[in-house]
Amino acid sequence: MKQDIPFDPVEGVSVAIVPDEGLTPEGQPIWQVYLLNDNAFPLQNVIINANGYGQQLDGEKVRTSTLRYVFEEIPPRTAVPVEPIDSGLFHLNNQYWVSYYHGKQVFDKKFIFVPDSIVPDNFTHIDLLNQVGVLHS
Repeated sequence: MKQDIPFDPVEGVSVAIVPDEGLTPEGQPIWQVYLLNDNAFPLQNVIINANGYGQQLDGEKVRTSTLRYVFEEIPPRTAVPVEPIDSGLFHLNNQYWVSYYHGKQVFDKKFIFVPDSIVPDNFTHIDLLNQVGVLHS
């Protein structure tokens, strides 16, 4: 039964969106999404579901495609690139649902970057990347 399954909190796992080096052909910055494992143990069988949803500037509801990423293992104290993200999607909720195993226990957490939260005012230094960006823990 569902009530018999322990749901321990996710700790030491974060998602970051950082400006990458370089520009698009249109002169816009390139942005990269990273999954960070700041634990002393590896994450096993990691699955990330990524999508965006919300409203366009004209009020029309929109939902992006759901993309899924699988990583067999993410070593301790490591950041792995997940996907590039277009800054044209920053006005939407950008959701990354992360599931992984540690031992025999499954963990999952939704990381949601709310509309217009990916801005320089919200930048913080991200030690694992040695860069600045928006960090969601």
